[in-house]
Amino acid sequence: MTELKTLLLVDDEPINLQVLQNILNSSYRLLFAKNGERALQLAREQHPDLILLDVMMPGLSGHQVCQQLKTEPHTADIPVIFVTALSDPQDEAKGLELGAVDYVTKPVSAPVVKARVKNHLSLVRLDELKQTRLAVVQRLGRAAEYKDNETGLHVIRMSLYTQLLALRLGFSEAAAEELLNAAPMHDVGKIGIPDAILRKPGPLDADEWRVMQSHTAIGAEILGDDDSTLMTLARSIALYHHEKWDGSGYPKGIKGEDIPIEARIVALADVFDALTSERPYKKAWAVEDAVALIEKERGHHFDPDIVDAFLQSLPELLAIKDQWQQEAPKS
Repeated sequence: MTELKTLLLVDDEPINLQVLQNILNSSYRLLFAKNGERALQLAREQHPDLILLDVMMPGLSGHQVCQQLKTEPHTADIPVIFVTALSDPQDEAKGLELGAVDYVTKPVSAPVVKARVKNHLSLVRLDELKQTRLAVVQRLGRAAEYKDNETGLHVIRMSLYTQLLALRLGFSEAAAEELLNAAPMHDVGKIGIPDAILRKPGPLDADEWRVMQSHTAIGAEILGDDDSTLMTLARSIALYHHEKWDGSGYPKGIKGEDIPIEARIVALADVFDALTSERPYKKAWAVEDAVALIEKERGHHFDPDIVDAFLQSLPELLAIKDQWQQEAPKS
């Protein structure tokens, strides 16, 4: 049996609470508060899934209650719907500015209240699913790191580099954030590479190199065909981040703008962090040497426009590098 969602109903007039109870009682578990102080107490103790909050109350007003809820980490994520006799657009705007998700005027309509509550609980559920999917993606990325000789901070740094470069190249804030979240998956296919090859301290022979290159296809297979934009992006990055601008990369040998731009960005961010990070098998390169190599590879390994964005963003990239200092490498 599905557990009922919990709603907190707040109003100083008992008749108003009774009206809301009659509308919602059959579908939800209900909590009641007749003043702002009690509402805050119940929100902290019970963490309801949604709050229906009156505005004009003695003591703490609904606006003050909402403002307090949004300043406390434990209650900030609880959706608040104002239910009030105030119908002026300025009152509604003020409520939304304080962090409420909706505004219902009195006298309330039962179908409207039911619809608003259902819709906002659905949005909460969608956000929970998004966060869960993102957590799975991040943990898969960590699984690949434990298989390899890389530290967790490598993925954090290169993902932040990727986001910064995307913004420099004109990506929207939302698109750059999605790239930040997908980038940790770039090497997930290394899970399928034998340790004897993945951790070999010396050069790989031709057969071993062919096996190593297969991690791009393995990563794409692991991530599969998913309807979500995040997983689709992660799959594309896993498959194409070793392609090169001049067509000399793998697995498909595509070149130029045939390579998805997100994979081109990840390729440069990944190489820069790999070069400037210490590994059990190598010392970290000096930043100047890594930058010189990237400039040399402009138009060969890397997209010239992304190299230009990299050079323009170097102070910010180095700030990220300093913020996320390297752990001791795994032995």
